[in-house]
Amino acid sequence: MSHASEYLLFPENIGPNLSLDETCLSSGEVYTFLTNKDGHGGPGTLVAAVHGTKAETVIRVLEKIERNKRLLVEEITLDLSSAMMLIARSVFPKARITNDRFHVQKLYYDALDDLRITYRWMARDLENAEIKKCREEKKQYIPFRYANGDTRKQLLARAKFILTRHETKWTPSQRWRADIIFEFYPELKQAYDVAMELTNIYNKKSSKNAARLNLARWFDKVSRLVGNAFQTVIDTFTNHYDTILNFFVSRQTNASAESFNAKVKAFRSQFRGVADIPFFLFRLTKLCA
Repeated sequence: MSHASEYLLFPENIGPNLSLDETCLSSGEVYTFLTNKDGHGGPGTLVAAVHGTKAETVIRVLEKIERNKRLLVEEITLDLSSAMMLIARSVFPKARITNDRFHVQKLYYDALDDLRITYRWMARDLENAEIKKCREEKKQYIPFRYANGDTRKQLLARAKFILTRHETKWTPSQRWRADIIFEFYPELKQAYDVAMELTNIYNKKSSKNAARLNLARWFDKVSRLVGNAFQTVIDTFTNHYDTILNFFVSRQTNASAESFNAKVKAFRSQFRGVADIPFFLFRLTKLCA
């Protein structure tokens, strides 16, 4: 089709539960994909593929689907992108819009990692100051090491994995490292505990109203944390509060869309890149549309 590189539509694949996401095909060329959860990544999954992420363009393409079919959509999951939410509200006016829990949690983990990186830069500055002092005093520099053998920079570099995993998934050496981290950096311990509380809120099968109360209490704890990134987390949660809480209605996530994106990237890797985008999309639609 003449418009194959710009958009592809398969209205017959539309269903009550959809996912909206974006992925890069080649050399920064980003496509927006609308997928049907009930397709499970196979035939009947792909509803639409649109070149770019500009809301007006995607809306114009998706509105080519008959309105009565679009009104049948009950729920659509997506990330925290305002453009994606504008698309969902405009094209599927009766659908419940749900922010994916994993994108919500990742937002907080990014703030936690920002705090870790701040401490790592401080450790780097301290080490440089110690090296300079030893050079001035004509002494050999011996770096400070913790009980497990890590230097300050090594400890904070290796803390990245630990701070994003539940303590039950730590190995003995990671638990030892975590004990040292939390002893010398209590702010990281406090922020990590708050992260685990958010995970527990999501894992608890509570009603939307109960989750609203639990998140309000959680907000209060986040507001006490050190770091500007945590205030950004609160502001983002406040702006998308209702769509975040919609997760607790039917507990739908955007995992199917992420799985579809992984399949697209696997094809891209198998073909060693995408030289002919329309033909690549043709192959993809043969399998998924």
